[in-house]
Amino acid sequence: MPLVILAIGIAVLFVLIVGFRINSFLSLILVSLAIGKAEGLPFPKVLQSIEAGVGSTLGHLAIVVTFGAILGTWMIDSGGAQRIASVLISKVGRTQLRWAICLTGFIVGIALFYEVGFVLLIPLVFTIAVGAGISLLEVGIPMAAALSVTHCFLPPHPGPTAISVIYGADIGRTLIYGFIIAIPATVIAGPLFYSLVKNIRPAVPEGLVTAKTFSEAEMPGFFTSVLTALTPVILMAAASIASFTLPADSDIRNFFAFVGNADMALLIAVGVAFYTFGIARGIHTQTLMNGVHKAVGTVAMILLVIGGGGAFKQVLIDSGVGKYIEGLMVGSAMSPLVLAWLTACLLRVAVGSATVSALTTGGMMLPLIASTGVSPELMVLATGAGSVFAGPPNDPGFWMFKEFFNMTVKDTVKTWSVLETIISVVGLGGVLALNALLY
Repeated sequence: MPLVILAIGIAVLFVLIVGFRINSFLSLILVSLAIGKAEGLPFPKVLQSIEAGVGSTLGHLAIVVTFGAILGTWMIDSGGAQRIASVLISKVGRTQLRWAICLTGFIVGIALFYEVGFVLLIPLVFTIAVGAGISLLEVGIPMAAALSVTHCFLPPHPGPTAISVIYGADIGRTLIYGFIIAIPATVIAGPLFYSLVKNIRPAVPEGLVTAKTFSEAEMPGFFTSVLTALTPVILMAAASIASFTLPADSDIRNFFAFVGNADMALLIAVGVAFYTFGIARGIHTQTLMNGVHKAVGTVAMILLVIGGGGAFKQVLIDSGVGKYIEGLMVGSAMSPLVLAWLTACLLRVAVGSATVSALTTGGMMLPLIASTGVSPELMVLATGAGSVFAGPPNDPGFWMFKEFFNMTVKDTVKTWSVLETIISVVGLGGVLALNALLY
């Protein structure tokens, strides 16, 4: 019966979000209330679970997401993202543009949310495509693949960071494992996959090709831009490496544990960006603070949706659904990594939102980590891989890709949906390979 109630709740969630276009946060809270009551919790306890779920999820994540948004906004507004793209493109030449755009999307995507990175990079890459006389998809598919991969595998993105919090995973270790999986996933789903669909050549949408916004003198240097963008990644990876190689009482290890904490790493990166993207270029503090306001406005609803997912997770735990699933898994031959991936895949197809499917899966799979001893870091990546499966039409990203690239629904399925599926399947393969090698 608990699973029947859960299935009905997920179906209702799907109808609210897709059928009635109800905001995802409101839908998650309403469904959490209904499931909690249907599972036998009194209303006061359901409300306590919702409050606890939102608080525990956002208590750590709000800082990471907000600092990440500020860093990404300053990188775009300063011309740092354009500098990274223009230098990489100039080095590889016209014939290898897809690889340069792919690397650009990967670097920039670490500090930007998928939707934000997509919208901000679209005019730049379209201008490059038209100037070089190549298909829009030759640069568009590698860019979209890189942004999507960083979104589902690499902290400090909201998805993998939020799932790391739910599963109690080490974020630095998740980042290292994520990089190992993200690189082949990006290459296969981006530049290599384009070779299979290069016969699809959509026309350039009007109004999306613009001249470069920044002059050469206005942009920060290439290495400055790259190092600033990668500062949090470097710090978190260093902390994880130190935890592998140095004794627990080492001062160096403790230092890196402090600066490599996700909150501190993002704060340090924002401090670096304040200088490199702002003060060093003569930009007034007030202008930089206007960027902060813009960044916070961008992530406000994202944070609420993540908080709603945390509420859903907590209701599932407090009502006993998680324990029920754990009991069903006792004696099962299926790997919890595969189960997490399959669950996230099904929710992705049903609900559309990668974030909602990932967080819902997190609440359902959490009890399996303690009972099976599976790596929580690999569970994060398996869940993230499943959360992007299929790129269904009820995913806003599907229509964003279709409209920006001026494509038919059929061609969008052939490109975007297949691209997302490749990322998902390659991600699962990478997770299983790492599990076989390391555990």
